Amino acid sequence: QVQLVESGGGLVQAGGSLTLSCSASGSGFRINTWGWHRQAPGKERELVAQITSGGSVNYLDSVKGRFTISRENAKNTVAVQMNSLKPEDTAVYCCGAGWMTPVPGAGRSWGQGAQVTVSS
Repeated sequence: QVQLVESGGGLVQAGGSLTLSCSASGSGFRINTWGWHRQAPGKERELVAQITSGGSVNYLDSVKGRFTISRENAKNTVAVQMNSLKPEDTAVYCCGAGWMTPVPGAGRSWGQGAQVTVSS
């Protein structure tokens, strides 16, 4: 199994910036795709940003130009730099990773979640 641990998050004023990081640990694994998801109260979870093993990225339309996802394969980490934050970005952010191992083969893990609160 692969475990994910997040760091970052917190309270920031509108227009400010935050960085969330996530690291993976385990044995014999390879991360294929990393993703950052968020869920605000009363709303469904949504995929905010995603990066593949080849470096291809996708962003939620509402965060394009403001958020940047990056990964360090050698360190098994991913980060999302969030700039020009808006109150509507307030949510619990969670990293997710699709991974491969010799056994059981493939799986998906989630971080514990980090609260991001943007005040107006």
